[in-house]
Amino acid sequence: MSTNREYPEEGDLVIATVKRITDYGAYVTLDEYDDQEGLLHISEIASTWVKNIRDHVREGQKLVLKVLRVNPEKGHIDLSLRRVTGKEKMEKLLQWKIDKKAESIMKTAIEKLKKTEEEANAIKEAILKKYESLYDAFEEAVEEGQEVFEKLGISSEWAKALTEAAKSKIKIEKAKVSATIELTCLKPDGIEAIKQSLLNAEKIRKKGASIIAYAIGAPKYKIEVLANDYGEAEALLKKAIDEALTTIRNFGGEGRQID
Repeated sequence: MSTNREYPEEGDLVIATVKRITDYGAYVTLDEYDDQEGLLHISEIASTWVKNIRDHVREGQKLVLKVLRVNPEKGHIDLSLRRVTGKEKMEKLLQWKIDKKAESIMKTAIEKLKKTEEEANAIKEAILKKYESLYDAFEEAVEEGQEVFEKLGISSEWAKALTEAAKSKIKIEKAKVSATIELTCLKPDGIEAIKQSLLNAEKIRKKGASIIAYAIGAPKYKIEVLANDYGEAEALLKKAIDEALTTIRNFGGEGRQID
């Protein structure tokens, strides 16, 4: 048997689809390896005794399995369900869904531009020289635009198509936090001092995050932060507040956080 096909390695987690069930196990195809066939033996289905295999798996079901043994010469791949932890299953499914979405984005761009797979492979290689995955690049392009790809030497035609496809399929949810501060300055340039304090707060930036500061009725002002997650948002909010309070005090004014 030919050994030119790509095979998973022992210990890998794979996504598999159950094709047929026998008394001794289930034959599955590996979604990520050109639907190569593997065997999930009945002894590897559950940690307890399995009386009826169909109580645990069914035809057409998607499973996260662990690779036990691989024999490319014979084309044998032995798999296990019982050795996959809940955390491993969750992480693998999430990564698989992300990879599928990235493939869909690339396919949309290919079809729109009427390009070949060979041309698309060159684009993928250019992206993967900088990014760990295609999805990472697509996600960044949703936020920052097609320049993300143009900086990699990718043509504006491809860059535009990829960015438009990414924006149609990726919706980035942001974490939002806010705080109210009180700023006062009785110096002649007090208004400018307050304005500069808010501007400095907004300058505490991080890629993928934004900060806005505005008046809600002097001497009260609001600082709002949008970031990728709450931990990052809270950290940026604290820095922005500290910057605003430090600035106003440097001008001879006073400031404090209210909430």
